[in-house]
Amino acid sequence: MSVDENRFYDDCFIVRLEDASFFDLCGLLFSSKLGRRNFIDCPRQFSLGFARRLIIFFSVLVLKLILLMRVPLLLGKDAIEMFLNLLSLNGGLFGFPFKLMTGKLVWPDKSSAKFKSMLSFIESRVELDNNIKPGDSKYKASLCIMAAKSSYDQEARIKTVVIEHWKMKFLKFYEFWNDFENRASTQAFMMQDTHSNPNLIVVAFRGTEPFSPYDLRVNFDISWYELKGMEKGKTHSGFLKALGLQKNKGFPKDLHHPADRRQFAYYTLRRKLREVLQVNREARLILTGHSSGGALAILFASLLALHEEEWLLERLEAVYTFGQPRVGDSKFVEFMDKKLSKFDVKYYRYVYNNDIVARIPYDDSVFSYKHFGTCIFFNSRYKGKVLAEEPDKNFYPWVLTLPKMMDAVWEFIRGFILPFKHGPGYKETLLMKLTRIGGFALPGMANHMPPDYVNSTRLGTLPPDQLKRD
Repeated sequence: MSVDENRFYDDCFIVRLEDASFFDLCGLLFSSKLGRRNFIDCPRQFSLGFARRLIIFFSVLVLKLILLMRVPLLLGKDAIEMFLNLLSLNGGLFGFPFKLMTGKLVWPDKSSAKFKSMLSFIESRVELDNNIKPGDSKYKASLCIMAAKSSYDQEARIKTVVIEHWKMKFLKFYEFWNDFENRASTQAFMMQDTHSNPNLIVVAFRGTEPFSPYDLRVNFDISWYELKGMEKGKTHSGFLKALGLQKNKGFPKDLHHPADRRQFAYYTLRRKLREVLQVNREARLILTGHSSGGALAILFASLLALHEEEWLLERLEAVYTFGQPRVGDSKFVEFMDKKLSKFDVKYYRYVYNNDIVARIPYDDSVFSYKHFGTCIFFNSRYKGKVLAEEPDKNFYPWVLTLPKMMDAVWEFIRGFILPFKHGPGYKETLLMKLTRIGGFALPGMANHMPPDYVNSTRLGTLPPDQLKRD
């Protein structure tokens, strides 16, 4: 990799998928000099041991497979969502045949507020918990997970939920451009909680959608950048790209809009937040997201810190994430710890039980990724602890598999108990029950779904001395 004094990073490790042939991949296994590989951008003298090269090999192989299956995955996702909505609008499995035979079939409209995402068929609740009021210790976390899981829907449905069900102010839904994907692949929405005093401006980032090849590519990409100004901290490149990383420019402090007026997440949201908070000077800002949406939320805060956006950081009250993957290394963590402490920004990472996504990329000698912030951990009985790090921080699938499987069986049974104990609002959907069954074989995946995070913020208990977090 040639040295360019004008580049936006101090160092990088970038896998260029389109340039990786099968023979290039095989060569990776037999040579430790990664800088000589045609499909990897890194210092020429950069070398890794066999174990790390093997991980890179399989990562690129999976990315190639996702690329190959891109069209079937997209068609499959659309077909499943359309089928689920078709059943939902026509009386379910029992009502559908009657509607079909009588010619009264209602066809789903994707632009309608009634059209649900796949995640909304897994977690169907739209109402906030009436027992949790503004000012309660659970309120902000409970509101944030509902906003985070609602972000998976399309604009009309989100708007209806915020305005009609929550009686709050819907500000804007966005689809942001990704310069590297050459498409709009990042979604977020902004709302104003008018019940809280002071008001809360909430930005919720959409996370990984099931069967989305673009989201899966981000999750399996192991590339990173050391952005200038972040004290040599390495940051996951896929999430940076999703927030608006510019080709050849990185993240300049100010971006002059191109002629096509494409919107990039970081720059557009920063500008909109300035406008909204100028009008509502007493309001406080909260960032949130589930899964990779949580990663975008904390990285958005890191970019505000990078550009020394003190006016916004002073109004940023907290970042709430749910099942969030790691986003950077120990140097990045040091940079963020100092910035969050300076501006008194709270950062709460909610982790439910064996959620596998909250434990990747691994915190080990191979990947060197680190979590930070306050970990709010809940077990399968929704008993919580405030920790520095979640238990079993790397979730190696072959370690303690039997206890994890037993937990998965209990969670399936628990799904039938909760509605009798806490009311019909805790009845799990059929799709969530099927996901629970899948968790018998792959513990940790079902735990990543929104229902357990919604339940944790509502039913979860913490030791008395840890209850007041807001």
